Amino acid sequence: MSTVIIILAVLCGVIGIAGSILPALPGPPVSWAGLLILYLWGSGTNAAGDPMSTKFLLIWLAITIIVCIIDYVVPAYFTRITGGSKAAGRGAIVGLLVGMFVPPVGIILGTLGGAFLAEYLVARKGGWDSARSAVGALLGFFFGTGIKLIASGLMMYYIIVFMK
Repeated sequence: MSTVIIILAVLCGVIGIAGSILPALPGPPVSWAGLLILYLWGSGTNAAGDPMSTKFLLIWLAITIIVCIIDYVVPAYFTRITGGSKAAGRGAIVGLLVGMFVPPVGIILGTLGGAFLAEYLVARKGGWDSARSAVGALLGFFFGTGIKLIASGLMMYYIIVFMK
């Protein structure tokens, strides 16, 4: 297998894992692109000598799509079940983007602070209600990030398996 193909696939896997944490990069789709590169241009096999199948690739495409949908739905859901408004969800996103400049503490505190401030200042809720909504937004962020990390990590594993 060409060294360039291997480097591109592994680079996609690594960027996908990083993108699972950083909101500016689409994590699982980039990891899936690494699998696609190996499928289209690589001739790698797994330890049993079997090449990557189309069915395998399509299953991972479906998983990637589901994970991306869950990542957009779950934070809003967690915010809502803790009593938060749409403002808390938007505030969490703004706080996350601002907090990216001081990872990982900034990402966590930015999400929490952004949701709290938006709920407190925009939705005009009290301190405890705003704090509860902020915690919900943070839990939603962690849940979505965790799912993306698991999916991207597994795809990276398969990229390594099929490099042989």
